[in-house]
Amino acid sequence: MTLFLEKLLSIIRWQDILDILLNSYILFRLYIVLRGTRLFLIVVFIFLLLIVQQIVAVSSMILTHTVLQGIAALTAIGVLIVFRYEIRSLFQSKGIKDILWHVSTKPVVTPVEIIAGSVYHLARKRIGALIVLPGRQSVDAAIQNSVSWNGQVSREMIESIFWPDNPVHDGAAVIQGNQINRVAAILPLTERSDLPMEFGTRHRAAIGLTERSDALVLIVSEERGEVAIAHGGHIENVKDATALEHRLRRHTGMAVGASQRQSNDRMAAAVAFFLSIVVVSSVWYSFSLGFVRSLTTVEVPIEYTKRDARLEIIETSSTSVRIQLSGSLQLISRLDPNQIKVRFDLSKAVPGRNSLTITEDDIILPPGAMLKKVEPTSVDITVDALGQKKLPVQVDWAGTLPPDILVDSVQLEPATVEVIGGQLMLNGMKTIYTAKVPVDGLKQSGELRTAVALVPASLRLVPGQKNSIRVRIEVRPRQLTASP
Repeated sequence: MTLFLEKLLSIIRWQDILDILLNSYILFRLYIVLRGTRLFLIVVFIFLLLIVQQIVAVSSMILTHTVLQGIAALTAIGVLIVFRYEIRSLFQSKGIKDILWHVSTKPVVTPVEIIAGSVYHLARKRIGALIVLPGRQSVDAAIQNSVSWNGQVSREMIESIFWPDNPVHDGAAVIQGNQINRVAAILPLTERSDLPMEFGTRHRAAIGLTERSDALVLIVSEERGEVAIAHGGHIENVKDATALEHRLRRHTGMAVGASQRQSNDRMAAAVAFFLSIVVVSSVWYSFSLGFVRSLTTVEVPIEYTKRDARLEIIETSSTSVRIQLSGSLQLISRLDPNQIKVRFDLSKAVPGRNSLTITEDDIILPPGAMLKKVEPTSVDITVDALGQKKLPVQVDWAGTLPPDILVDSVQLEPATVEVIGGQLMLNGMKTIYTAKVPVDGLKQSGELRTAVALVPASLRLVPGQKNSIRVRIEVRPRQLTASP
């Protein structure tokens, strides 16, 4: 664990922390905005599909990876097409504040409250209804001839299902969670003979189902305008919506008040944000360290730091090094060579030749990159203390003098120059040459200007002295001896 933390701290930057927090917040806001909607499950499916796609890519399963890419793209397009109205209404119903940072902790209307209010509204209008709320046991085997509905629980939806003109109003509606799963369901009738005479078909069907399962069934009597509950083979009237809500909460496990729901909402939001950070951090880690590794080689110039101002670099065996790096495919593909530095500390360099071995401490790499190889492994550098010396200037002739011409005299102005360079180098210098002066085609005396050749490059003239030499050449014809 300690090694993992050390490795993590060695590769993470403040930009990475900001990146993780920003994307975690985006994921958290998606959860807050989409929770409780059908879109939430679709987004979760797409996210899991992308994770599987990444695992497949790591496993080098090229065909499967391509297929999953196509499925993810088609799913995203399908969501936009199929759920376009839901997406539009979702964002129309929420302001910028709700989307970006607001976390609602206000008590929301639960399905229990909607159901209780709806059945008493039906009772006042003398509209009969039969609603099944399954318990732990499935009611599929006991229900016959139902029609699939899959609509969200709402007062308008419940009232429209049991409206007398609706073809499905005579059957039962099955509600699980906040979804109306089925309507027009035919429930099994009880075989008991001790029931009151006022109990009609709805009451007998409700008792019959509760004798075969742990479901709770609500009955609205259209003759008497009463609401009753059937459970465990027994039936009882419920006096008002508050009492009905209490019974429904106990049955569904939602027996909590508004303050408890607010506390649960806050806890759920905190857990969601923590999980968002965990998920995004895991994705960042897989992309940064990556299971798919790649190699690259870059040429990096050598930089020298902390050099004594009295010392001058005279010569180096190499001005750059070749570095081979390993890292995730994403990192290597986006690698900026300017992020890589090779720096030597010359604070301990002494005049003369210094051999410097390249170590990992001399190389600065971007987070996540691993050093594999360095060429060369060492660099020889010659440094020297600066000094000054006056040197005579000599013309560096180039070419061949015509055979009928003799150089009578050469005058230079200035005849000497004062240069600055390494003391060891200056001690070995007796003269300094000009740039090449061609003599091909020289026919007569004349004057030209040239410059001093400052070789090596570390050599320079003292400040204030111009690099300009005037050369005056005097020539005369060569006296050719006649043949005998």
